[in-house]
Amino acid sequence: MVSDGTEVGALDTQDESDSMTGIIFDGIVGAAAGGVGTAAMTVVLFVAASLGAFDMSSLSMVVELTGIAAVIPGDPTAVGYALFLAGGMVTWPLLFASVGRYLPGGSYAKQGAFFGFILWTGFVLAFYDGYTGIALPLYVVFTFLAHLVYGFSLGAVFDYLGGREEPLV
Repeated sequence: MVSDGTEVGALDTQDESDSMTGIIFDGIVGAAAGGVGTAAMTVVLFVAASLGAFDMSSLSMVVELTGIAAVIPGDPTAVGYALFLAGGMVTWPLLFASVGRYLPGGSYAKQGAFFGFILWTGFVLAFYDGYTGIALPLYVVFTFLAHLVYGFSLGAVFDYLGGREEPLV
């Protein structure tokens, strides 16, 4: 018995339940934050595509590299965007929840912008599609802005919906 009259086993079960609920809540917050960030990023990439500075079909490169095209029929660009969306809603928010507090900035929104910059360094090289002339600096600037928007939006949703000091994950 604990001083409040509950049994020790019951207390352990309650702590586990609270922990599991917190982890599920953090996952929902992360997915929502990633969805908002990916939607905002997509708008910037569509603007870049309308200016000839980004080709949305370059997202199909991931489908071809992973071999998913052989398993999932359909437009490789649409499947590539679905993978892009999944990464933006699961992988990157989970990583941000893990390392975000170690990034510079006083809020998750500011830390998210820095996180977006880090993600951009890989994206700008991986999705380069031979842009030349004015399209090259536009590609660099618009993908940079898209990642800043993604990171800031991701962090802003974490700030808004995250009720605890530190995520459990």
